[in-house]
Amino acid sequence: MEYSPLTAISPVDGRYRRHTEALHRYFSEYGLIRYRVLVEVRWFQALAGQPELPEFPALGAQANAFLDAIVDDFDTEQAWRVKEIESRTNHDVKAVEYYLAERLAQQAELKPLTGFLHFGCTSEDINNLAYALMIRDARDQVLLPLHKDIDTALASLAVELADVAMVSRTHGQLASPTTMGKELANVLARLRQQSEQVAGVAPLGKFNGAVGNFNAHFVASAELGWPALAQEFVESLGLAYNPYTTQIEPHDWMAELFHAMCRHHNILLDLSRDIWGYISLGYFGQKILEGEVGSSTMPHKVNPIDFENAEGNLGTANALLEQLAGKLAISRWQRDLSDSTSLRTTGTAFGHAVIAGRSLLKGLGKLEAHPRQIAADLENAWEVLAEPVQTVMRRYGIDNPYEQLKAMTRGKAITQDALHAFIRDLDIPEPARQALLELTPGGYTGNAAEMARRISQE
Repeated sequence: MEYSPLTAISPVDGRYRRHTEALHRYFSEYGLIRYRVLVEVRWFQALAGQPELPEFPALGAQANAFLDAIVDDFDTEQAWRVKEIESRTNHDVKAVEYYLAERLAQQAELKPLTGFLHFGCTSEDINNLAYALMIRDARDQVLLPLHKDIDTALASLAVELADVAMVSRTHGQLASPTTMGKELANVLARLRQQSEQVAGVAPLGKFNGAVGNFNAHFVASAELGWPALAQEFVESLGLAYNPYTTQIEPHDWMAELFHAMCRHHNILLDLSRDIWGYISLGYFGQKILEGEVGSSTMPHKVNPIDFENAEGNLGTANALLEQLAGKLAISRWQRDLSDSTSLRTTGTAFGHAVIAGRSLLKGLGKLEAHPRQIAADLENAWEVLAEPVQTVMRRYGIDNPYEQLKAMTRGKAITQDALHAFIRDLDIPEPARQALLELTPGGYTGNAAEMARRISQE
């Protein structure tokens, strides 16, 4: 069967391919090969001209330009050539080395130097750097910009709805009022903190040979400062250097990143469920798209599918990320291969994260607040003013204020007249009494509106 989005096994490359297109450059088989080629070529260039290796002289401008072009112009046609070689070698990294040997043989200065390709390297020297670059670039170029788009959308909604007072619900029961904008600002503040954590994880790389000790390197040249050269090389790629490893870089930084992503996703999942609930309450409607169908049998339905889609994909992303964070940090003795097959699912996890983020953005863009419905619930909840009344009673030394309000309001719907009658009988200063009589559920929101507006300025 010919491959297409219709025949893809994973929805990441099938149904949702349009959402994950930006990730293909990083997490596809082509992307992995491209990063391996980059690492091999840059190591070859770094090794050239080392005084302790006179057999590998410094490269001329034309040779370096030829090598740079191999990296810069690497396309899927070249990747297919690597796969053809791999079909014989049954080893993906060795296939890259053999491919590069073919290419270097086309340039006179480089042809006699092909023996220095992959010099002193184990496959994991190449792979760990390739994956570090892949994950870093996908995070920086795709994931973090998506975080920013969500941030912008939520900040705009928070300001727009800053003054829309609503009844809170704690334990599912009516509670002191807030504003819809403040509730969105709460979410945004949490997201920003976790997005900073995602952005702040420094990808690590190792380049110290088969078991992390430069064994072969020092035999080849005891005089060359291999650890310093390896650190300089890794850092030249924009990665942090890890000198203490076995054959593999232990992936602890990946676990840190993936856990930070999970925390960010959990906040988005919480938001998706809350908005789903507000839509159910009638606090939000959704803009109707021409031609869209809500139900195959109930024509009136406008379902909150974008938030449901986000929730499902966030859960899938987190399941993969949690597995990777737990698995990758564990390897038998100096290494086993279980990390290799696990790492190949990283793109799938990122894919579900991106699908979720874009679904959530789409849903946020379709929301239309229904202030009348929100206000109607609040106007019928005078019992929420029991809190400020008992607090003022406490100030002025009235006996058992909490207990009095509890007896009056707990589990009961209280009318404005009943509450005002109670307030008029209180032995408190007249200005305090008037302030309580003027208080309404919609006006009892503290600094919620101010906080909602402030979030867009932070």
